[in-house]
Amino acid sequence: MNRELLMLVEAISREKNVERDVVFGAVEAALAQATKKLYEGDVDIRVAVDRDTGDYETFRRWHVVPDEAGLQLPDQEILLFEAKEQIADIDVDDYIEESVESVPIGRIGAMAAKQVILQKIRDAEREMLLNDFMSRGDKIFVGTVKRMDKGDIIVESGRVEGRLRRGEMIPKENLRNGDRVRAMIMEVDLTLRGAPIILSRAAPEFMIELFRQEVPEIEQGLLEIKSCARDPGSRAKIAVLSHDKRVDPIGTCVGVRGTRVNAVTNELAGERVDIVLWSEDPAQFVIGALAPANVSSIVVDEEKHAMDVVVDEENLAIAIGRGGQNVRLASDLTGWKINIMDANESAQKHAEETDSIRKLFMEKLDVDEEIADILIAEGFTSLEEVAYVPIQEMLEIESFDEETVNELRSRAKDALLTMEIAREESVEEVSQDLRDLEGLNPQLIPKLADAGVHTRDDLADLAVDELTEITGQSNDEAKALIMKAREHWFTSATAAHE
Repeated sequence: MNRELLMLVEAISREKNVERDVVFGAVEAALAQATKKLYEGDVDIRVAVDRDTGDYETFRRWHVVPDEAGLQLPDQEILLFEAKEQIADIDVDDYIEESVESVPIGRIGAMAAKQVILQKIRDAEREMLLNDFMSRGDKIFVGTVKRMDKGDIIVESGRVEGRLRRGEMIPKENLRNGDRVRAMIMEVDLTLRGAPIILSRAAPEFMIELFRQEVPEIEQGLLEIKSCARDPGSRAKIAVLSHDKRVDPIGTCVGVRGTRVNAVTNELAGERVDIVLWSEDPAQFVIGALAPANVSSIVVDEEKHAMDVVVDEENLAIAIGRGGQNVRLASDLTGWKINIMDANESAQKHAEETDSIRKLFMEKLDVDEEIADILIAEGFTSLEEVAYVPIQEMLEIESFDEETVNELRSRAKDALLTMEIAREESVEEVSQDLRDLEGLNPQLIPKLADAGVHTRDDLADLAVDELTEITGQSNDEAKALIMKAREHWFTSATAAHE
């Protein structure tokens, strides 16, 4: 029988073109599965087949777990202190094994053994095909729609399958069985049965890769796509940079008579692409990203990573775009929060900011409106600037003599010291449960404290726009933090209900 087992393994190995070890592993799994049926509980069985003689041994085994963890699977686990009573030097995650009677191969049932063996072989073949495919280094998966699976589309390329999820398809795109499809390979998940390659046609990376294939200059390193933002199937923006002054980045990506950009657009169901010149200067980059709108002026707020962009009435609708599409894509492309406003809104905001600075100077420096307005007219916007700009700059202000300048600087430093002490006291009032909140970094705590947010409930009560105003976070970051702060509400409500 053992000789016949070896002959069977050899035959299957040659026929299916898989390693003998894979077939042996399948036989061991079949024998272990059959042995488990002799026990009432969910036991763990290991079978070891000698690769040379075909002899095999069977063991029941227990996984060693920490004492404090307790037994989650009593039929398969043993606590460390009990295991040490049997083997003194055993450790957590080791196994204790006990030899048990082996099931004769004839008893496991030819059909059951065959199914297990064939499944193991199919898994091995699948893994070999997948490794073969991935070793080619392709970033785009080209295949044919094979079937639908719970809303996902399974795409086949040779004997390898990819999964295109509903959320990664281009909206309104109607793919049918047999259609030719191209999609970006996003990840490989070997835990998924059947189609382990996760695909996307909606990801910005897909558009970047399509341009890479259409524009040889990108592959040659003459051009670089720095970023991409998409509203799949509708509109997109890409930012390009030339590493060779002789190469026009926008014209090169567009191609003769638009052939290159049109090829990408046609692949993406007519998605219109704006090609933007990337710039190291964030303001210049944002101006380019808002095209075709013309920008009148722009104010950069480094601290909040935001820009106020002023456009005239004619360009307001263009800058915002239908449903806010243009400004949203420009923001995604540049990584800056963009506030579009007309001249009147800008003037009103400027007046409010000036009034706020005026009140700050009058209160903290104990000066009248005239002195405060002189400082504002000279470009001072904070107490730090009054206290620490080079003294020569302030002495150049015609309205101020040296005594006035020294007094203003002294008052500004005193005010800053008082505010810092108050801030430290306010930070000390922040509760430990808020400090320990997952996702709250230490840099945000003083900002929250300044705004009177001292407890987890204070944070949970905030609206998303209120938190972004306080911390300068993105909407998504602020929303995630607020939801994390609210978690204990739902936990408490569930416990009370139970």
